[in-house]
Amino acid sequence: MVKAYVIHENDSWIEPLKQAFEEENIPFEFWHLDHGILDIHQDPPLGVFYNRMSASSHSRGHRFAPEYTSNILAWLEQHDRKVLNEGRALELELSKIKQYLELQAHGVKTPFTVAAVGRDELLRAAKTFPYRPFITKHNRAGKGLGVYLFQQNEDLERYVYGPSFEYPVDGITLLQQYIDNDEQYITRCEFIDGEFYYAIRVDTSEGFELCPADACQIGDQFCPAPGQEVKAKFQVIDLFESPLISQYEALLKKNRISFAGIEFITDQNGLAYTYDINTNTNYNSDAETIAGVHGMRAIARTMGAYLKKL
Repeated sequence: MVKAYVIHENDSWIEPLKQAFEEENIPFEFWHLDHGILDIHQDPPLGVFYNRMSASSHSRGHRFAPEYTSNILAWLEQHDRKVLNEGRALELELSKIKQYLELQAHGVKTPFTVAAVGRDELLRAAKTFPYRPFITKHNRAGKGLGVYLFQQNEDLERYVYGPSFEYPVDGITLLQQYIDNDEQYITRCEFIDGEFYYAIRVDTSEGFELCPADACQIGDQFCPAPGQEVKAKFQVIDLFESPLISQYEALLKKNRISFAGIEFITDQNGLAYTYDINTNTNYNSDAETIAGVHGMRAIARTMGAYLKKL
């Protein structure tokens, strides 16, 4: 029996997709790849495979899930299985540096970024870094890992040699130009089967954790004062248009990426800087309900259509 197979490492993120498969009557199976056995002498099962492995898997105790997934994808592709988000998608998911190189190759502006390995090297890079303030972030990241704002080198030095320093899992820390946005928001463009689906405005006033999945939200932990307006953190933008969309779609096509969320921020002069390609994209159900869209259902239907072709 042919199925839709989903490669992942986070059960809470795939619950909405499970529901979508069930609603669409699509046979499916989830492969949680933080452990397993791969016999390369066996043929893979018949079906359509969706790779949504996350760069932040190590933050959930799944340190080697991406490495294992890389080999699983090579096995599937060797046997000509239909893979949505192929090995190149995982390669970009795991490296901000490679993302920026690919974005620049497609004429997309990215924040000025320098990579450093080692604490001394990070501080040495900061001495000649041309922008103030600046942020740090992990090269293999997600979940806002290692993202901090610094006004001057002395602040960075205290962090780097202090007890709160977060050493990146691949050893690479990025120094990045801080893009000032007075309204404190970023825009995330969602793509289904390589084509633009919708854009969502994300409020960043509470920090850099921008995961839209329902499982990531703080819920009742935030209680506004009486009479204070509650501002939705995620809002789908009606009739969004941007010249970036065609550039993003060309990038996704070249790199064989089917499902992704790409984020950009606009500075005070209206200049857009793209800083993240997320190939295991999640969706916010509250924002989608208001807008009448459903990302996970669209993914399920896309996979169902490919299954029919088999």
